[in-house]
Amino acid sequence: MHGEVSTPAIRVTGLVKRYPDRVAVDELDLEIPRGECFGLLGPNGAGKTTTLRLLLGLTTPTSGAISVLGHSIPSEARAARRRIGVVPQSDNLDPDFSVVENLTVYARYFGLAPREIQARIASLLEFAQLTDRARTNLRELSGGTKRRLTLIRALIHDPELIILDEPTTGLDPHARQHLWDRLGSLRAAGRTLILTTHYMEEAERLCDRVAIMDQGRIRTLGAPRELVERSLPRFVLEIREPVAENLSLDPACYTLERVGALTLVYASRREPLADLVDQMHLNRYIERPTNLEDCFLKLTGRELRE
Repeated sequence: MHGEVSTPAIRVTGLVKRYPDRVAVDELDLEIPRGECFGLLGPNGAGKTTTLRLLLGLTTPTSGAISVLGHSIPSEARAARRRIGVVPQSDNLDPDFSVVENLTVYARYFGLAPREIQARIASLLEFAQLTDRARTNLRELSGGTKRRLTLIRALIHDPELIILDEPTTGLDPHARQHLWDRLGSLRAAGRTLILTTHYMEEAERLCDRVAIMDQGRIRTLGAPRELVERSLPRFVLEIREPVAENLSLDPACYTLERVGALTLVYASRREPLADLVDQMHLNRYIERPTNLEDCFLKLTGRELRE
């Protein structure tokens, strides 16, 4: 038992997935310890979904080695998936069933005894604050409520590893905050979480570490704040009004970037940015700390991806 606990939840070495027209995953090396919340970030087409499918044994790698919870993938994928909960990007609940019926049918796939199923459903409904909706048909539920149901369905067999593919996409702020709270509870309970997300705030709030992928490779990896401090000055001034093309700033204090009509000025301290606001008599601007989204855009570019 001690040896398994010390074994990483995920270990990937030299992983490659090549298709005839592209390389989706390119020489990926990754290790995720048990109990960590790990974020996999990247623009569309970066290789995130392919990586998740490789971890689950749903896609065969071209080369490389994958170990998930001590199981070699894909040869032992079936055994590994019995210990993994998956929250897909799109809810695939049965619309003709009630909340309880959806959970019951899914639990049977794992061979759980009826009494155990009842106990787990009651506990999970309370965890997701859905006890009063137990007999409600899916057609009557909001998007946020369905998302909570999809989460607890993934927990019905008490998995050690939970994979979440963009878990809060399309949710309103209240539903998103509630789901963040539930995911935080799972992390605090020692579950290993792997999530993909396009919400950088979500990654900053939830993840111990994140990897930013692009073109099948990991461009950088570390704690969210560490990545920001590694790649950018601490503060940025967003100028949302016309700025002269010949604007000249002291490179010892400022770094200038133009993005369409937006001008970004970076500095390691707030004071030079405040001085600049006064000197330029700015009216439309935001001065703030740099964040993970700034880091993400610097590493992957600002062009629109399909």
